[in-house]
Amino acid sequence: MHDGLIAVILGIIEGITEFIPVSSTGHLLLAEHLLGAKKSELFNVVIQCGAVLAVLPLFQDRLYRFFFELRDPETRRYLLKIAVAFFITAVGGLAVKKFGWKLEENPGPVALALLIGGILFLVVEFFVRGQKLNNEIAWSVVLAVGAGQLIAGVFPGTSRSGATILFALLLGTSRPAATEFSFLVGIPTMLAAGAFEILKTLHHSDKNAVLAPALANGVPATPHENWRALFFATVVAAIVSFFAVKWLLRYVQSHTFMVFGWYRIALAIVIFLLMLR
Repeated sequence: MHDGLIAVILGIIEGITEFIPVSSTGHLLLAEHLLGAKKSELFNVVIQCGAVLAVLPLFQDRLYRFFFELRDPETRRYLLKIAVAFFITAVGGLAVKKFGWKLEENPGPVALALLIGGILFLVVEFFVRGQKLNNEIAWSVVLAVGAGQLIAGVFPGTSRSGATILFALLLGTSRPAATEFSFLVGIPTMLAAGAFEILKTLHHSDKNAVLAPALANGVPATPHENWRALFFATVVAAIVSFFAVKWLLRYVQSHTFMVFGWYRIALAIVIFLLMLR
């Protein structure tokens, strides 16, 4: 299959799944496996950044307050909570990287994470049914969201938004408030991850350029990145993500997350059955 078409397909998948709690990383890894088109970690992270940047206009009221109403104590507290959740994820992520963690690419663990997450969504929704949930983001929620993002980063198929929303619901946060906070924390998290991967790749490439003359076989040490395909995938992911998030923000105003729980379970079962063939 042509690289351009694969890029468009992966961009669509990323755009739909980045913020919806079904795991974008898990879907990308599975799609790449089925398409026979293994992509670099840089590719996956950069198109996630495109999806993240596209949703900024959907939070323009909140962003306006961050930039122009910082004198308001409530605005400062909310921004601080985002910063703390991001800090937990960033420090934990760097620690995990330092210990040599690499993204799991086997469909088995991804399917297992999808299944467990789906069951947990059903259980949590049953648990909070009838409870009076509040719109306040407590500090316990902040800590849980930071930890949830870290867990999702280590176990593909978990879903960053899924884990953080689940924790927030369990701690008594309303679905709209939990979704918004999860998304706002995810924006700096994914942009930082993208910047880290780009800088790491450029640094590695420069190092190889210096060492290249010394290589006996003349083969570069880093894989070639198709930047054109990456650009197309990122643009597609951004466009699709905007409409997917716009829909989801409306959806959670009057619906539960049960449908995503059932979807995750169904997808996990399909993956397990395909692995048995």
